[in-house]
Amino acid sequence: MAEGRKVICENRRARHDYHIEETYEAGMVLKGTEIKSLRSGKGNLKDSFARVVDGEVILYNMHISPFEQGNRYNHEPLRNRKLLLHKSEIRKLQAAVQQKGLTLVPLRIYLKRGMAKLELAIGRGKKQYDKRQDIAKKDAQREMARAVRERQKGL
Repeated sequence: MAEGRKVICENRRARHDYHIEETYEAGMVLKGTEIKSLRSGKGNLKDSFARVVDGEVILYNMHISPFEQGNRYNHEPLRNRKLLLHKSEIRKLQAAVQQKGLTLVPLRIYLKRGMAKLELAIGRGKKQYDKRQDIAKKDAQREMARAVRERQKGL
């Protein structure tokens, strides 16, 4: 990642379940206690997804834990959050989602110059055999790396 970015949370499952075709950087509309909670690393993207609704991109099921020092005006952890994108980007996303098999998947949340940003991707769902191929490839690479390390120890 580039300098000045602090990754808050990452959706590791997304790269396992989807072929990532294109990524976008989006800002988020957050309440004060939400950004404070995110800065302390209390966000979770598991099971979250985005949709284009009435020309706006909305993020669903993203969990931000309530701020510990918050008062009765603390935020709701699973509320829907609006994403900030340019109109042309929203049109591209809407056109892509209307194609069969494509969906909007949040990949990671990070801080950039003090602002919370979301990396949003257009993904195509993987089939079960694609997932098995990826796992087999990773296992083969791990075995090769292990063999190289052991060979270097022997020299």
